Amino acid sequence: MSLFQITENTFRSARNSTFYFASGPSRGTPIIFVHGWPELALSWRHQLPVFGALGFRAIAPDLRGHGRSSLYSTHDAYAQREIVADMIELLDSLGKEKAIWVGHDWGASVVWNIASHHPDRCLAAANLCVPYATLERGLDVLVGLVNRDLYPQSEYPFGNWEYQRFYEEHFAKATGAMEANVAGTFKALFRAGNPDGKCKPAPLSQTRRDGGWFGGKGTAPNVPRDERVITENDLHAYASAYERTSFFGTDSLYMNHAANARYASEALNDGYLDMPVLFLEAAYDYTCDCVNSPLTEPMKKLCRDLAIERIESGHWMAQEKPVEVNARLGQWLGARIPQAWGG
Repeated sequence: MSLFQITENTFRSARNSTFYFASGPSRGTPIIFVHGWPELALSWRHQLPVFGALGFRAIAPDLRGHGRSSLYSTHDAYAQREIVADMIELLDSLGKEKAIWVGHDWGASVVWNIASHHPDRCLAAANLCVPYATLERGLDVLVGLVNRDLYPQSEYPFGNWEYQRFYEEHFAKATGAMEANVAGTFKALFRAGNPDGKCKPAPLSQTRRDGGWFGGKGTAPNVPRDERVITENDLHAYASAYERTSFFGTDSLYMNHAANARYASEALNDGYLDMPVLFLEAAYDYTCDCVNSPLTEPMKKLCRDLAIERIESGHWMAQEKPVEVNARLGQWLGARIPQAWGG
């Protein structure tokens, strides 16, 4: 088998069924890529063949409620505690004690929780866009890190996280707007970063004042696909998957802030991370704004072996700037855990 080949696999336990892509030799050190909202294992299509070819066992699962993994009908099934348990079971199924974990968006929260609750299963952790000790600790923590010069309390009580509060207030309306035109939703969401958005309120901060997603119109606008992020085939894959599963599972990630905060409070080592950590911040991610807000400050205090690098990208970093992401990740792995290189 060529190391560049990506295979399709499914692991089933008594709790859950997890579909995943894999590349590279089975004997290689596992590097597990965890996607976020509203994504799929497909989101790591640019990383899997590269790290598989380098000799790692590169894995990208569909999280529960996404793609070809198990679907559940209640919000609490999508709490971080459950998703982390899925990932530990997946690692067990590979016959490995430890992995390098890489996450993006809500996948970053999963990886941070693995690192803080199961450090013995973690060789190293790398995350994109969402820093440690933020999203996985609940909405109240996020709001406490808002840049109030840009988001005055009187106008934006939840700051750049207004859209997250909208889910809690109007879940069916939020989900319905995404499902009204699924392909349109992905074309509207998957856009490259725009430097012109600097020092302006993020579009998602308007969600509550607009009365919903997409300016409160109830459906995504008809915008051209951004080829810098996804191809036509990619778009079809995302749209067909979500037309089948709906957005319930992925949107339910936002419905567990209180439960997630309780889970985060159980972190070992007082929440400190001792393993090597890489954080890739996006210069043009205005929702997860790590440039003009104190969002990374808790991480800087709690990670004892931390490297932070900035990429000129929007939020969908692994898809928009795959060469840069792969290079930074590969360089860091070579420098910090050379013993894991090539198995």
